[in-house]
Amino acid sequence: MTWQNQINADALTWLLEDSDTGVRYLALRDLLALDPADPDLLQAQDEAHQNGPIAEILNAMDARGFWFEPGPGYNPKYRSTVWAIILLGQLGASVNQDERIDQACRYLVDHALTEFGQFSASGTPGGTVDCLQGNLLGALLDLGYHDPRLDAAFEWLARSVTGEGIAPMGDRTTPVRFYAGKCGPNFACGANNKLPCAWGAVKVMLAFGKLPESRRTALINRAIERGSAFLLGVDPMDATYPTGYADKPSGNWWKFGFPVFYVTDLLQNVEALVRLGLGADPRLARALAYIRGKQDQHGRWALEYDYAGKTWSDFGIKKQPNKWVTYRAAWVLENSAISEG
Repeated sequence: MTWQNQINADALTWLLEDSDTGVRYLALRDLLALDPADPDLLQAQDEAHQNGPIAEILNAMDARGFWFEPGPGYNPKYRSTVWAIILLGQLGASVNQDERIDQACRYLVDHALTEFGQFSASGTPGGTVDCLQGNLLGALLDLGYHDPRLDAAFEWLARSVTGEGIAPMGDRTTPVRFYAGKCGPNFACGANNKLPCAWGAVKVMLAFGKLPESRRTALINRAIERGSAFLLGVDPMDATYPTGYADKPSGNWWKFGFPVFYVTDLLQNVEALVRLGLGADPRLARALAYIRGKQDQHGRWALEYDYAGKTWSDFGIKKQPNKWVTYRAAWVLENSAISEG
């Protein structure tokens, strides 16, 4: 059962309209699954890089490979280097299409990745958190950037889940240890009162899901097993994960948006699990039903969470049918259907 069998109308024609080159390219690539050498796909890829938000972001890049100011690139939100890389990945940009993307990725790794493999907001090991590490590794995979230093980054990501080989936060005699932000294994985060953070867990598991199986070590597989157990330890539809400073889950779980930065939603939670081959898991049944239920009569999903005025481009009007969100939902339904056989 494909995603088109699960929607109320023909949304594909809408997604393939020439007026929205970015979404059109992603729909051709991921929903129609055209051959990489298909002329229509190649033309759409070129158009997506030459026009619209990809071009706007790249045109704002400093010639040296960063946005706004040199260094690790976390601030200012959401227009500095970190956010540019994450957004370019979600837009379908590729290092093979524009050498500036490769330059920006290399700049990020040179300035934000520590010698121990942590992507850091400050450039030092203490500036790492799960959502940042997962977001950047996932984005670099999406962009097609290859760098041997990323092996250490994935190793840190896995060890930070399992706790293997990482000293407790208070052990200042050991250079590889947990810190005030990334304070312990199992997605523990200082921003969540030292409890496991499901937002961070989704970003971590999404990065692992994008990593080819041939590159997954035994350590990474142990981290995947533990992370999957955490995300499926409660019904994702209910999102009753630990909340350090609130008595109920954030309402953002049930608001689908674009782009998706460190805030996450149910749709991205399910995407991460689907990418790990769990799309047929019965524990996702309610979540998938909820995703299907949020479409309108035309088979379109609305933009419920956005960064309007905060980043380079706006991606639609809130509460209105949105092609980027519809693409996200269609991808999840298509690939969960494949898992169901």
